[in-house]
Amino acid sequence: MSNFESTYKAHINTLQQRTAEALQREGLDGLVIHSGQGKRLFLDDNHYPFKVNPQFKAWVPVVDNPNCWLVVDGKSKPKLIFYRPVDFWHKVPPEPNDFWTEHFDLVMLQQADAVEKHLPYDKPRFAYIGEYIEVAKALGFENVNPDRVLHYLHYQRAYKTDYELDCMREANKLAVAGHKAAAAAFHEGKSEFDINLAYAQASRQGDNDVPYNSIVALNEHAAILHYMQCDTDAPAYNRSFLIDAGANFHGYAADITRTYSRENDRFAELIERVDKVTVTLGEALKPNVGYTDIHLLAHDGIAQILHDVGLVNLQPQDIVEQGITRTFFPHGIGHFLGLQVHDVGGQFNDDRGTPKPSPDDHPFLRCTRMVEPRQVFTIEPGLYFIDSLLADLKSTEASKYINWDTVDLYRPYGGIRIEDNIIVHRDKNENMTRDLDL
Repeated sequence: MSNFESTYKAHINTLQQRTAEALQREGLDGLVIHSGQGKRLFLDDNHYPFKVNPQFKAWVPVVDNPNCWLVVDGKSKPKLIFYRPVDFWHKVPPEPNDFWTEHFDLVMLQQADAVEKHLPYDKPRFAYIGEYIEVAKALGFENVNPDRVLHYLHYQRAYKTDYELDCMREANKLAVAGHKAAAAAFHEGKSEFDINLAYAQASRQGDNDVPYNSIVALNEHAAILHYMQCDTDAPAYNRSFLIDAGANFHGYAADITRTYSRENDRFAELIERVDKVTVTLGEALKPNVGYTDIHLLAHDGIAQILHDVGLVNLQPQDIVEQGITRTFFPHGIGHFLGLQVHDVGGQFNDDRGTPKPSPDDHPFLRCTRMVEPRQVFTIEPGLYFIDSLLADLKSTEASKYINWDTVDLYRPYGGIRIEDNIIVHRDKNENMTRDLDL
């Protein structure tokens, strides 16, 4: 028996228990979970890349097949309605025969619109989970994506099973291979486009396979937080390189960022300083610590760097109090990671979905919960030279504390982000990314 086989059985048992509790809260008999449908481009006969419903892939590692359905009730053997059309235009998925299939009653579906005969008859006692509301209504479902069910499932999804942790370790392996290849391509002076190809080749995942659009940013482009383009021509000189790229394994994501300097220069020193902050914050992730506190520690760390390298003429505490760090580090310290890159439930105070919003001064923080065992986080401090934010800072009273000549020396490098993927255990942390020598 493989490790996945043994941990997957326990994973299904956990999902059954969570489902039973969610159904009890809503007074339902079961859930019907839709994998999704293909979406056709406007005025075209081609489709957008298919992205599966996360609630579906929580149960089965099927991420590339639309028109599938799961029927679950928390106690009976789950039923998987698997779409296998007769089609000579497109690849038809093989009939499932993997480690996970024994845990499901499998039904093959040839025609997507013939699914109703395989679904529960008593529709009012079942809830539809998915995005195709009109399809749900047409099939007779009155209860669609009930809040109490989803809030509970989303909250519990923060606690990963052994199977999920195994999948995320594998996703990190794929992503780290890609990162190492991308770094080598950068040092060879390649373009963003070619660096992205090197990442895809090494990770064995194309643009539609990775969990999010890779950020492959040279020089000033590293100052654009979500830079999704890839220039096909290399710049005259590759000074700096920021890559934020992940990988998928059985539907679970890795999300890793690294920054490089071509020379052993002042920017390389700045990267080392941010890297040390990342390591320190990762070590600070502990049970019963507020994730918001980790975010505030990140601002302390960035303030110390701004002081030490002469970017700001203030003591670190004063840099934070004046809000100057928010110009150089404008995003949150990280987020939950799992079935989705920005996994759900990060701003719930409890399993009934009571909101726990971000602090007013830090509105972009994606997680505000207490850190607990079996949770998986990204830790990703950054230090950027973003023209629009620097212009805003220059118009304030705090401008007099900024060494603008020094800022201008760093502008051509864009910025820095270092991101690790960390499992919190009861008595230790497991940095999946660093454990793979990245």
